[in-house]
Amino acid sequence: MQDQTAPARVDEGAGAAGQPDAAARGFAYALAAYLLWGVLPIYMKAVAHIPAVEVVAHRVVWSLPIAGAVLLYLGRTADVRLAFRSPRMLAMGSLTAVFIAVNWGLYVWAIAADRAVETALGYYINPLVTVLLGAVFLGERLTRWQAVAVGLAAGAVVVLTIEQGTLPWVSLGLAFSFGGYGYFRKTLPIGPSQGFFLEVALLFPLALGYLLWLAMRGEGHFLDGINPWLLMFAGPATSIPLILYAFGAKLLRISTIGIMQYITPTMIAAMAVFLFGEPFGTARAAAFALIWVALLLYTWSSLRARREG
Repeated sequence: MQDQTAPARVDEGAGAAGQPDAAARGFAYALAAYLLWGVLPIYMKAVAHIPAVEVVAHRVVWSLPIAGAVLLYLGRTADVRLAFRSPRMLAMGSLTAVFIAVNWGLYVWAIAADRAVETALGYYINPLVTVLLGAVFLGERLTRWQAVAVGLAAGAVVVLTIEQGTLPWVSLGLAFSFGGYGYFRKTLPIGPSQGFFLEVALLFPLALGYLLWLAMRGEGHFLDGINPWLLMFAGPATSIPLILYAFGAKLLRISTIGIMQYITPTMIAAMAVFLFGEPFGTARAAAFALIWVALLLYTWSSLRARREG
């Protein structure tokens, strides 16, 4: 999963459009994005024999031309040119690029290491982490029910820590890296498509240099068997859901997007248990139950606040 929080400021105005046809199209775009993210672990299993860093490098390299083509189609290249002339924009873009690269790397590694259940938990926790970051760094006050939701999520972490004997660092790492990405991405005054291009463009030299270094050492996997096609597919597998999401987010209310974001981790969790055969014992069931109650409270309180506002 990727940039699900970045276009929030676009959504706020888009919901006012209120046209049934536009909302239906937005729902279709967003649903397609979440479903594609939901089946992404199948692709990640197909490249599980390749080191995670190498897979992430290919995600960057093959995403850049697609992101560039989208900008040309939308006529938004001027925004990116301005971004490259602004030291502040480059610094912020570099920061968000680091956050999303860490998130991608941990996600790719976790799926390959048969820890898909933990990735699902991480993306369930993410909205609550975002609320927590807003409270800590922006001074936003939590409502009573939001505070209860965050407390229940913390309880789920405690349950898993006791069961595993260590912190569920995969889930927390995914939640905080993606939450941090969303937090800093909102401070970047650029649209979702332009922001994605800026991030992959900044990562591109490092990614390409790393892949060339691997090739010179004879350690790259690009030319092995069917790997060229698998690794080139990393571009559309990364970019297409993001593009669909960006279009959908412009036509939907934030509250709708907020509810839909639970589709992907639900699919990942089901796939982990029923397709990949990962264990799902009592402790994990209890942790997921706590998270679901927390998310229901959080979603209900958010919808209530919007109605009252």
